[in-house]
Amino acid sequence: MNFDIKAEQAGAGAWVIALTGEIDLYTAPEFKQQLLDVIEQGANQVVVDLTDTTFIDSTTLGVLVGGVKRLRPNGGQLSIVCSDRNITKIFEITGLNRVFPIHETRAEALESLGVVGAPNQ
Repeated sequence: MNFDIKAEQAGAGAWVIALTGEIDLYTAPEFKQQLLDVIEQGANQVVVDLTDTTFIDSTTLGVLVGGVKRLRPNGGQLSIVCSDRNITKIFEITGLNRVFPIHETRAEALESLGVVGAPNQ
């Protein structure tokens, strides 16, 4: 199975979680745990980078919505990086494009959060 996850701190309170491959019923629990871990470490701005993601399902959407629910009470935000039209269409069909800011590039997402000089831009 083609799946990988990497998390890195991008600035004070800002983290990037980069996902590679398919995020589905089998891999979403690992993604969820990583998301919860960075929030517990003090993240209030999380960028989920789907640049190298080939597939997401409803389980993935549930993890993302859960992340937003944990971040918002403390003024936090979850942003998405995705340029794959097939994946961004899922966010549009479900209306979640109004819940998560969706950016074309990681640099654009980090800039919108005010993170300058972050790694892997």
